[in-house]
Amino acid sequence: MKERPLIGVDIGGTKCAVTMGVIRSGDIVILDKEGFPTTDVNSTIQDIKETIRTVLERNGISKDGIEAIGISCGGPLDSRKGVILSPPNLPGWDNIPIVKILSEEFGVKAAVHNDANACALAEWKFGAGKGTRNMVFMTFGTGLGAGLILDGKLYTGTNDNAGELGHMRLAEYGPVGYGKAGSFEGFCSGGGIRQLAQSLVREKLQMGSSVPWCPDGDLEKITAKTVAQAARNGDPLALEIYRISARKLGKGLSIIIDILNPEKIVIGSIYARNEDIFKPLMDEIIEKEALPLAREVCEVVQAALGESIGDYAALSIAADIK
Repeated sequence: MKERPLIGVDIGGTKCAVTMGVIRSGDIVILDKEGFPTTDVNSTIQDIKETIRTVLERNGISKDGIEAIGISCGGPLDSRKGVILSPPNLPGWDNIPIVKILSEEFGVKAAVHNDANACALAEWKFGAGKGTRNMVFMTFGTGLGAGLILDGKLYTGTNDNAGELGHMRLAEYGPVGYGKAGSFEGFCSGGGIRQLAQSLVREKLQMGSSVPWCPDGDLEKITAKTVAQAARNGDPLALEIYRISARKLGKGLSIIIDILNPEKIVIGSIYARNEDIFKPLMDEIIEKEALPLAREVCEVVQAALGESIGDYAALSIAADIK
């Protein structure tokens, strides 16, 4: 029997992509991919349709040969109704029934999930969480998004707001993330690490000390990557910034372990690139804070799909359609 390919559509604030793949031996094999800029809503939807047709024609496949279409997009959205609800990075995408649009156009089942949930599906089905029944995925990139796999399926909550772990407050004061000072995202994200660094560097500069990785005193030039590079070079201040983040990561994960009792917590981006810096202190806090029985069955690991996770995310939504 000939393989029926899956189509993945990734809708981003500045660019979109259409990916085609098939499942072979339990893994996704990507066969083709085409990207294009995000413009206004109507033009972008038309571009999505045309790009799907282009990818199919290029591979000698008719639209009748598609198995399903998965759509990954920033929230808010309603996955049950298949509607995109005014994401801040997509002006004009107000109550867009994207699932109905693509399902009717190509005559196949389609589904949409926010990008964190899509990545959670990808890591669960084809990455570091493969074979688990209860898994938490955390982005730890520019922000801190998360997706929950509970009892062998994606859990989205009553209105698609489950898994917003970045909004948990871990301290009364601290860097702002998710609109809340001292939040999990404030301490454990690229934006949060940048804020921490700016605050501590400002203290040093005001006391007359110099900071080698901010030589001109321009705090706006500081990034999480800048701090990571300095930490790897042994800079004490940069190492302390990452230690603060690592301790808060351990505290946040302890709460997740106690409440959800997962088998694995899979973390991507900044954590995956700097696991050797984060893990010792993170583990120390988890050992101290989490319930022993829950802690003993939970493994915290870096994401397996790495920088390619976006290519797998929308296809994983298609693969999960029943």
